[in-house]
Amino acid sequence: MSASCGRGIKLISHNKKVPEKEGILVSKYLADPHLINGFKYDLRVYVLVTSYNPLKVYIYDDGLVRFATEKYSKDARSLNKKFVHLTNFSINKKSTKFIKNKDEVKKKKVG
Repeated sequence: MSASCGRGIKLISHNKKVPEKEGILVSKYLADPHLINGFKYDLRVYVLVTSYNPLKVYIYDDGLVRFATEKYSKDARSLNKKFVHLTNFSINKKSTKFIKNKDEVKKKKVG
């Protein structure tokens, strides 16, 4: 079973029992993530590996940064607030605080 667009993501505190069922992934949450202006974010850098021996890796000039739409909080009562803890675009675009990027994206010619 696979999910996308933030479906199936749940944040639980350490004292809650994780359900025992097939197809579940559990990972430890970073309590002190790096923040930008108080907001949680993730950064994606894309690479292309063309050879492993010798190793040849090309890093793309463009990447992707996604932000949560509400300021980060360590308060356990905020665990149910997806807009605080998750950076998924498909989740945060539903926030009343979501700001759509209106900058024109200029595509580079390849070749």
